[in-house]
Amino acid sequence: MSARSANLLGALACAALLAYAYYAQYVLHLEPCPLCIFQRVGIFAIGVIFALAAAHDPAAWGRRVYAVLLGWASLATIGVAVRHLYIQSLPPGTVAACGASLDFMLKVFPLTDVLVKVLTGSGECAKIEWRFLGLAMPAWVLIAAIALGAYGLWANLRRRPPVLRF
Repeated sequence: MSARSANLLGALACAALLAYAYYAQYVLHLEPCPLCIFQRVGIFAIGVIFALAAAHDPAAWGRRVYAVLLGWASLATIGVAVRHLYIQSLPPGTVAACGASLDFMLKVFPLTDVLVKVLTGSGECAKIEWRFLGLAMPAWVLIAAIALGAYGLWANLRRRPPVLRF
């Protein structure tokens, strides 16, 4: 499989994950909390990097740059998912009450304050309203981010046999 095809496949996987997130929101009526939205942004960023890598189809050094970018985006998404799982694991009553919506906070506060408030977590982030095979949504995002990060590294750092041209 070429690097272009592998990166395109990664972008399509991210699109499928986001499609399910919007299905869960608009069809299953599961409102995303601020940490869920940050995880969506992370998956979106990974998908954009995969798509750019597929469109660019760079030489060896460019593939390394895309691998690093994919690694960083995956690690950021993993960090948010782990934080979300931690907040969900806290005993009831130890998480702050539900706060303002993310949209409101972005309008009123500076971005750095919004990031701190969201990553601190609140009541809506502690709720578990959906499970599949016993795992909550952030656990599946964690698994997906790990898999996408590893796949992105493999797709862009693996050695390719030389192309024979006659």
